[in-house]
Amino acid sequence: MSTDNNTRRNMGLLVAAQSLGGASPPIIISLGGLVGQQLSSNPTASTLPVSIYQLGLALSTLPAAWLMNRLGRRQAYVLGALLGVVSGVIAAQGIAHSDFVTFCIGTALAGFYAACVQSYRFAATDLVDEPAQQAKAISRVMVGGLIAAIIGPQVVIWTRDALPATPFAGSFYSQAALALLALPLLMGLRLPPPQSRAVAGDARPLKEIARSPQFVVAAAAGVVSYGLMAFLMTAAPMAMVGCGHSVGEAALGIQWHVLAMFAPSFVTGRLIAHFGKRRITALGLIMIAMAGGLALLGLELLHFWGALILLGVGWNFGFIGATALLTECYRPAERAKVQAFNDFLVFGTVAVASFGSGELLHTAGWNGINYGMLPLVAVVLLMLGLQARRQKMVSA
Repeated sequence: MSTDNNTRRNMGLLVAAQSLGGASPPIIISLGGLVGQQLSSNPTASTLPVSIYQLGLALSTLPAAWLMNRLGRRQAYVLGALLGVVSGVIAAQGIAHSDFVTFCIGTALAGFYAACVQSYRFAATDLVDEPAQQAKAISRVMVGGLIAAIIGPQVVIWTRDALPATPFAGSFYSQAALALLALPLLMGLRLPPPQSRAVAGDARPLKEIARSPQFVVAAAAGVVSYGLMAFLMTAAPMAMVGCGHSVGEAALGIQWHVLAMFAPSFVTGRLIAHFGKRRITALGLIMIAMAGGLALLGLELLHFWGALILLGVGWNFGFIGATALLTECYRPAERAKVQAFNDFLVFGTVAVASFGSGELLHTAGWNGINYGMLPLVAVVLLMLGLQARRQKMVSA
């Protein structure tokens, strides 16, 4: 098989695996808080299953990267999918037995699978040699999320009442089935072996890389883009139901949101190539702020859905742009540790923020959450602007 054919084949498998693996988070996020309300007597603990999922994702980034470095990406991805199967079954059993702790264990285990799915975008960059093509490779794999945006919420709608005695359990059994379907795709990957593309020479210490302005800005953009998106996405279904909208309307809102997250991926790589990584990242952050502004205008279905759609597009531009910025921060020999540390920061922040979302929604309300996000966006926009100015002065 030629190199070009092998690259296309691997890229196609990654897109397909992304479409199945990316369907799990919408199921967990759209139902986790509602199941939490059903199983927990403490209303402030209702988002704990989603928060524990985010924590599991964050804590899994470093061991997942270690396994990829030692065994190769394919073996780590297969293990991740197997844990995805187990996690869905455990979560469903937690619902069936009205056991809040068991349900949380299931969502926590799903975090390792999610950490592997998140790294598919980095696997795509390993398949191309030219730095200019990396943003397009990232964007192409993220297109798989568009299919996931259809699969995940529709699974919720079709299966949430499939087992009448245990509402929502059917959706988590379906989550396990989706991970099972991903296994043969991941087994078919033929990716570069560990360290095969590392250049000779000593890699810089991680502390040195982490202190560089390039890394700080790229990581901050990724943290804020993903963190705010996840925070609002976690709170939105409960806020919608609390405002009198139905569970189905909340699930459809998440579906439109996830569609908006991934649909722009068809053009994001080309936009980055034309306008630059920083401009597209900044545009994404501005759109996230606009989502908060729209949410503050009212509590009708149009306001919720419109804000979730803007939030999704903003995340796409902001997160893919931040990922592309990250590729400027490391040499090939430093790739694995820098990617893992970046994802640990991003998803660790998401987990910390997620733990407070239920309490904040309960105390400050939906409007308080949306007001609170605006200063964070402003800070990162300022950082991007200062970095662009410094680079312009250096090149002058």
